[in-house]
Order: sequence, then C-alpha cells, then structure tokens
Amino acid sequence: MKTKKVGLYFGSFNPIHIGHLILANYILEFSDLEELWFVVTPHSPFKEKKSLLEDNQRLDMVQQAIAPYPKMRASNAEFFLPKPSYTVDTLAYLNEKHPSYSFSLIMGEDNLKGLSKWKNSHYLIENYEILVYPRLSEDDKPTNYPDLGPNIHLIEAPIIEISSTEIRQMIKDGKNVRPMLPVEVYDYLEGSSFYKS
Repeated sequence: MKTKKVGLYFGSFNPIHIGHLILANYILEFSDLEELWFVVTPHSPFKEKKSLLEDNQRLDMVQQAIAPYPKMRASNAEFFLPKPSYTVDTLAYLNEKHPSYSFSLIMGEDNLKGLSKWKNSHYLIENYEILVYPRLSEDDKPTNYPDLGPNIHLIEAPIIEISSTEIRQMIKDGKNVRPMLPVEVYDYLEGSSFYKS
C-alpha cells in the first residue's frame, strides 16, 4: 500500500531561485502532495554547457535553499542513472528505492505540449499523476487536455517570470540578483566565481 504522495520537480536548478520555491510551496499547499522533491538533472555528457555548474554544486544550492521547508527535499537520483536521463527510467529507479511512495510529476505547460515525444510517454500518462503549472507563451493557452486522460491536472499556480538564464546573465554583468535568490543561495554564489565569466 502506498503511504506517501511525493511530487517530483525536475530541473537543472542552475541556480535555484525564489520562483522555484514559490511554485513548489504553492503546489504543496494546494494539492494533496505530502512532499515535493527537487530532482536535480545531471550534466549531459552529450552537451557542452559551460554555464552549467557541476552536479553536486547545484544539488548543494538546492539543499541549502530548501532547508527551511520540511516538506521539500533535494534528490540526486539521476546522478546514478545512464546519461541522458529519461523520466520513465528515473521513476523506475525511485519506485524500486521507495516502493511505498506514490510519485507524481510536476511540469510546466510548455513541457506538457511536448510530452508525447518523451520516452514511453503513454506509460507515464497512464500510470502517473501529472501536475501542470501555467507558463507564459505566445500561443493561446489551452484550458484542458482531454486527449491526455484523467491523470493530467492543471494547477492555477502564479506565473513567475524569473529564469535561471536571466540570473546567470545578470551575475555575469555584475548586476544585483539578491532579491531573486534565497539568501542561502545568494551567499553561496557571492563567495564564489560561479557564473561571473
């Protein structure tokens, strides 16, 4: 019998910012999830991305940022899986490690639109609850996805237009990003050369 409902929020979190925390907190408060895990996506060996910090540095920032939130956890599950990581494989790994947990996926509307291209997407849609938060886009925003089945749930979470890409560029340009970051992450970055070159 499943004993705990856990939402999985995947991302590079490069760096994690207050938008991620606001969204995660909203989902925890307005759903039946008991915990939310930030699943830190590892650096793909097939991509060269100089601005992407090492896996454990990003994991460390997430751990520090969520320390005040007892229902949030940082997960390095994908660090131990073959690259590139596929969500269906990560779920298989987590189900094996935590057989009594019931996992849900958390994704933005932009990811939902491309979900049919994911590995074993039909299996994911049929077997996992998928919580979808709104994203701004130039397209007309759909209000439901009747073709994807009953496991898709749209959450009317606030739309926060802060991006890690923007934050990295601001740091590189010497601009103040303190209001956009949890204080622990700001302090972590302030004492380093991360994103400055």
